[in-house]
Amino acid sequence: MRILKIVYLLPILLSAYFAPGQTNSTGSTPSASKAVITGVWRGEMKNLPVVALVVSDEGNALSGAALFYMWKRETVNEPFKATPGIPEPMLNINFDGKTLYFQISHRRSHPPSTLSDPPSRFHLTLTGPEKAELVNDSEHQGPPLEMIHSEY
Repeated sequence: MRILKIVYLLPILLSAYFAPGQTNSTGSTPSASKAVITGVWRGEMKNLPVVALVVSDEGNALSGAALFYMWKRETVNEPFKATPGIPEPMLNINFDGKTLYFQISHRRSHPPSTLSDPPSRFHLTLTGPEKAELVNDSEHQGPPLEMIHSEY
């Protein structure tokens, strides 16, 4: 199971490494404060993955990628199964020391109807040691998703 997680996260890690990031509005984020947000953040519901975020500090800029999972089931009587989507780079990253603001392209979410959609806006707010809450600012639906931090 751990190997499967690594296989699923490898594209995210590669996307995070090659994706351009941005600094906050002051021009830079101190490295010490960036350390609390870097790493892998995972969100689950009902013991199934919903999203995995990888945030890295590439010198003077944060970069990252997101992998959202699609929940499917064959019939209403069967349990849901989570299938990973396509990793997307984080765009317009801004970290203020407590909250990471970013955008994700929505183009490939549900094609062809989403091909001309603007990016979706999100924020990830630190709530405690190794914990945060993720909010989709573009949809404003439901409570925040609890996210857990890990090294991989």
